[in-house]
Amino acid sequence: MIKARNRQHLVEQIDTHFKLDAHVREAFLQVDREAFVPSEFRHLSYNLDALPLAASQWISSPLTVAKMTQHLELKGMDSVLEIGCGSGYQAAILSKICRRVFTIERIDELLKEAKARFSQLEMHNIFARFDDGQRGWKQYAPFERILFSATAKEIPEVLFEQLAEGGILIAPVEQSPDYHIITRFYKKNGRITSETIEPCLFVPVLDGTRK
Repeated sequence: MIKARNRQHLVEQIDTHFKLDAHVREAFLQVDREAFVPSEFRHLSYNLDALPLAASQWISSPLTVAKMTQHLELKGMDSVLEIGCGSGYQAAILSKICRRVFTIERIDELLKEAKARFSQLEMHNIFARFDDGQRGWKQYAPFERILFSATAKEIPEVLFEQLAEGGILIAPVEQSPDYHIITRFYKKNGRITSETIEPCLFVPVLDGTRK
């Protein structure tokens, strides 16, 4: 009961800043954020704060996760690829809306922790891989949706190639070192168009992997 009240409280906080669609709201009501937060910060799990993770990374604010999720227009989607698994919280939310979630993490420590959480929570429709996410996951392409959970200076062409026709890619794009903006890319008739949505702040995408 306490966890259910905490999830409800979180959704109400998000809703005061950003009106949630019903399917996104329902996803947040099904996932305990505290399961993805380091123990020393667990008491802050249901605030709208970004919180520190291992390896100098962060678990995004629930408000940011909600915005990224809703901007993806996920209702009825089969497969989504996430670049930057981190704690796994974003992937967990996606897994309540999409049939299959593919998530890639370049830091081995974070990936192992996230996979353990997915297993413990019986989230069997999440497939996680240790790799540089900028290469995508060709084996399971094309993806109807692709989400960057880190800021990119530019989107690698290979990811647009792995985006399905009619698909959407959402990414925080660096305009300058101190200014990032959530950008939505569309693929129609093989062409990529984009629109800017709003400013944001994420950790940067980095090349390669880290054991």
